[in-house]
Amino acid sequence: MVPAILFYDVVVSVHVMAIVAAFGTWFAYPLVVPRGDASAHRAQVRLSRAVVNPAGTLALIAGIYLASDRHYWDESWVGVPLVILIVLMGITGAYFIPRQKRLAELADAGAGPEYVALAGQVRTVALVAAALVLVAIFFMVAKP
Repeated sequence: MVPAILFYDVVVSVHVMAIVAAFGTWFAYPLVVPRGDASAHRAQVRLSRAVVNPAGTLALIAGIYLASDRHYWDESWVGVPLVILIVLMGITGAYFIPRQKRLAELADAGAGPEYVALAGQVRTVALVAAALVLVAIFFMVAKP
């Protein structure tokens, strides 16, 4: 007997893969980005533009389909992660990309006190963003 795979199940898989692609690297940044490395900051900008933005958009489109197909729009486990996704996409473009560019410039100039202060601020926001990813995952899995 051939197992039936519904289109909905394929979209769920695409949705999960897109979230992993978009936000999975955020958990590794503190470990793999050495302080004062301009090229690493430029790589983060490229990664945000080439992976985070497209994968986040794909996750949003897939999520809209999933919630619409099953009429889940009234569920908190849809609404809370949706707001979190929109916030994360917004801070990627409005916060992380410009600050990573600035960090690269400051690193090229010797990574002085302004670099240290901005790097600390970015690290704090990145930790909050990663925590938001975990909150969204909890809502999607536990469905409170």
